[in-house]
Amino acid sequence: MTVLYLNSEKLYFGFLAGAREVIKQKNDLNKINVFPVADGDTGTNLAFTMHAIIEEAQVQNSAKKTMETIADAALVGARGNSGIIFAQFINGLYMGLEDKEEISIKGFSHSVTNAVLYAHKAISNPVEGTMITVMRDWANSLDQLKDLATDFSEVFSKSMIIALRSLKDTPNKLKVLKDASVVDSGAKGFVHFLEGFGHFIQTGKSNESQSKMEQNIIQIENAHTHDSHDLSHRYCTEALVKGNNLDLDQIRLTLSDLGDSLIVAGNENKMRIHIHTNTPADLFHRLKNFGQIIQQKADDMQRQYEAGHARKHKIALVTDSIADIPKELMDKHQIHMIPLNLIVDDSNYLDKLTISPNYLYELMNQASQYPTSSQPTRKAASEFLNFVSTNYDSIIVVTVSKQMSGTFETITTAAQALQNAGKKIAVIDSKSNSAAQGLIVLKAAEFIEEGKSFEEVVYQTEKAVQNTKIFVHVKTLKYMVRSGRINKITGWAGKLLNLKPVVSIDEEGKGIIIRKALSNSSSKKKMEALVKEIAQTKNISNYSIVHADAEEQAGEYAKVFASIIGKEPTYITNISSIVAMNAGVGCVAIGLTTE
Repeated sequence: MTVLYLNSEKLYFGFLAGAREVIKQKNDLNKINVFPVADGDTGTNLAFTMHAIIEEAQVQNSAKKTMETIADAALVGARGNSGIIFAQFINGLYMGLEDKEEISIKGFSHSVTNAVLYAHKAISNPVEGTMITVMRDWANSLDQLKDLATDFSEVFSKSMIIALRSLKDTPNKLKVLKDASVVDSGAKGFVHFLEGFGHFIQTGKSNESQSKMEQNIIQIENAHTHDSHDLSHRYCTEALVKGNNLDLDQIRLTLSDLGDSLIVAGNENKMRIHIHTNTPADLFHRLKNFGQIIQQKADDMQRQYEAGHARKHKIALVTDSIADIPKELMDKHQIHMIPLNLIVDDSNYLDKLTISPNYLYELMNQASQYPTSSQPTRKAASEFLNFVSTNYDSIIVVTVSKQMSGTFETITTAAQALQNAGKKIAVIDSKSNSAAQGLIVLKAAEFIEEGKSFEEVVYQTEKAVQNTKIFVHVKTLKYMVRSGRINKITGWAGKLLNLKPVVSIDEEGKGIIIRKALSNSSSKKKMEALVKEIAQTKNISNYSIVHADAEEQAGEYAKVFASIIGKEPTYITNISSIVAMNAGVGCVAIGLTTE
């Protein structure tokens, strides 16, 4: 089939054919993912990027305009190192095309060369033996063929030989690949894309058969048998930012000290950022100065690695970000966390991940539009549980009270799909939040570590729900009014009377005012009385104290409660930003579990 030019339709359907070939190879790409982090998601990230192209790209009246829709779709849908590099490559391809109805071989070669330079520039520390190497080698082969080849079928046939040779050579350029006896997964994904694209150009059809590339490259065996894992930066963090006159070089410089694997891709109107960092909140705090943050992601690579390579138990324990547990205890018990959403200035942040409590506290006092919160999206919950389910025999999820949030329903719906597929998963309504929910999660962790069965852990955790209470000293009602937790009339009356209520949660999981006080000292005494009343009739096995920017007061409460209960608290920690947004800065709470 002779193809002298690429028009809009050929370009569009060629990209779709290439995208489908990558999606087809997703699992194989995940298996050989060892660089930059052996987290087994390169195939998933590339497939997500390709799905965005398939769903969003459109045929336009010129090849360049069609390419613009493909570039924009790739940028919006890009995930992970490889996905974002690929998206930047496509943006460079678009920017290098002349605005004509058809693309010649020379024009295509020129735009591919531009695309490689553009992609290379996006990477803060380019590494040889990866996708960028294969991209460059393929571009060089096109440059050599542009004056010799008679049509695009010949161009793709001959240039694929070079791309395959470059892929096969990646282990010789990157030691971690050679040690694992694999080629680079991102580079292999790129070659799969070329294979699908080229097959369409040569035949006018998408390749429906399995790829035959494996006979030409290093055979893949014993993938994912790595003995160690060194993570200097914990969170794989991404953002999509929309703005005007975005200076990618300046933004790259501004973010360079926050971690490694930094990629800043896009154009002057939209950019996608990828970085491995220990402080995702710092990244997003800086990014808000450049434009509107329209997407956020912060994956815990440590927990992902443990799930795949170093899990302690066959039962996965999952909770949401409303459960207040110190990070060191989350790590000790390998507890997975699904973040809720915080909406601030039209940007959606991830609770406990991409926004710092101090920044939120500033906004709570200053913002004309009070921040709001929402449960995880159904898609986010499904993706999270799907990942966990591939690494564990069963899953137990403990959520914030369903009377306080739609999180329970969202996760239950996501879990139902897994249950229908034969997975063992239980979703438990904690009928509480904050410190109390945290204690229930820790109880579940203890039951798992004792070696109890899935059914026994669920049963004992549900008993712990019935035996766990929380009492919260609220310093002022103004935050509860602004967040809508109480109406303005009640809040006005409370403010007039200078009320300092003690808030608790009833047996159904609803928030209630259990005591009223007219001063902080009186509120503290009423909390003491509530705890004494319980301690006189029941054994308090565990308790925790949490606070919103009130560390000194929390320490004072700890001394009082230790004298009443006869032991130190299991932990003292800051509360979830969402809980703080509702209860207010200065609040202090005690959660306790009885036997």
